[in-house]
Amino acid sequence: MWRRMVAGIGGIGLAAVLSQFPEYAQQYTQRLGGAVDELRVITTDFDRAAEAGGLDRTQALGRYNASNDEFLAGRGTSMTATFQRFERLSQTLAEIEGADPATRLANLPAYLDSDIGRRTLEAYRPAVPMTVEGVLYAGGGFILGYLLISGLLRFFALPFGRRNRIRRSPGY
Repeated sequence: MWRRMVAGIGGIGLAAVLSQFPEYAQQYTQRLGGAVDELRVITTDFDRAAEAGGLDRTQALGRYNASNDEFLAGRGTSMTATFQRFERLSQTLAEIEGADPATRLANLPAYLDSDIGRRTLEAYRPAVPMTVEGVLYAGGGFILGYLLISGLLRFFALPFGRRNRIRRSPGY
């Protein structure tokens, strides 16, 4: 009886945690989209300035990097990193937006940009799962938590159960 109760509590705990994934994913996607939008503004502005100077992006970056001025060379390196981040985050955003709920959960580690993920977690506010996806995650979390805790309790109780059966055995 107590095992079922403890397993039920474990199931409810994991249900509560997993039911929050859709909300976290939604908040993460919003932050990711905001980062992509801001990087797009920076990228577009740089490309426009390069074009006004008769250069493409690669040529403009080459000028920065070839400069003897440490500041300008550093800006070239910084802009290269910005363009790479923009491409990476844009691709991740497209993948997340095109993914079904199970794929989003399975690929969460691959999607997470540590900076955006950390800031999302810092500002995260739990939400009651009012979507089908949230309810499914909660139900899956309950079943998984119940089975996990129940299995662990049974495993750890095995040595104690054998002694009781041996003592009760009529042949001893």
